[in-house]
Amino acid sequence: MKNILIATMVALLFSCSAEQSETTQPVKETTTSEVSLFSAVPEGAQAVSFLGKALIAAEPGQALLDNLAEAKATYDADPMDAMNLIWYARRVAYTGDYRRAIEIFSEGIEKHPTDARMYRHRGHRYISIREIDRAVADYEMAASLIVGQEDKIEPDGAPNPQGIYLTSTHSNIYYHLGLSYYLKQDWQKAHDAFKAGQDLGLNDDNIASAGHWVYMILRNMGRDEEAQESLGNISKDMEIIENMSYHSLTLMYKGEIPAETLTSIDPNDPSGAAVAYGVANWFLYNDEPEKAYALMERFMESSSWSAFGFIAAEMALSKR
Repeated sequence: MKNILIATMVALLFSCSAEQSETTQPVKETTTSEVSLFSAVPEGAQAVSFLGKALIAAEPGQALLDNLAEAKATYDADPMDAMNLIWYARRVAYTGDYRRAIEIFSEGIEKHPTDARMYRHRGHRYISIREIDRAVADYEMAASLIVGQEDKIEPDGAPNPQGIYLTSTHSNIYYHLGLSYYLKQDWQKAHDAFKAGQDLGLNDDNIASAGHWVYMILRNMGRDEEAQESLGNISKDMEIIENMSYHSLTLMYKGEIPAETLTSIDPNDPSGAAVAYGVANWFLYNDEPEKAYALMERFMESSSWSAFGFIAAEMALSKR
């Protein structure tokens, strides 16, 4: 019942804006051959950054290629199976070919137009290639499709050492919808989406990761006291399995970890990019913009351009 109420609330929240924008009709877009699935980019690039730089994927390792070949063979054996298609597209994305993954997920939407997972995964890759309006459209559609539906744990492409899956279809939809709105600086909608995911109460990892974004959003809205109050469910003794970076950031926001201890983090992986962006934002909130932008610019030269922290920092630099 709790999950149904949350899903209903989120779907209603975004339904009004969906009715007012052509970009919130992903089924129509992907089933109309005349409409492109993404914007043009320079040859060999996956995307163009918010700073105007062509973004090119690194060459995938053999393990990624082997996993892709296996997923492709399974898909070829039964291309109508939704899970076969999802894993084929996910494995394509893991090799860095986000545009091809979008094409496959679009095929999935044609085959399974009411399967929220297709929009959930395609929206993620629209974020990767900086097509944020399309990402919002997909996640609004996904949020509407899960109303009244049972939530299910979502397997990870790279499981943690414990082999414990930590996210669900619903939590991933709310999280990525929140991120999409965050990148558009639509703070209230971003806050409500992240909060809906956090309120699912899956585990401490999800509470910490959503809590990080909720705090930053409230600070961006100038609601500093409420931001501090939002950290009431964060503590040092939380059972964190994966999201140590977000947990460290939320503890920093509480004043339990000095910001300076996190500035030397390696931004060349998603967790490092998340920390670098969080610390940079902390400097902004505390009237140290030179430190903030210097840190963001420092990790613009890293290789993790598809990491959410990198994308958010890139957007911030483009708007300063």
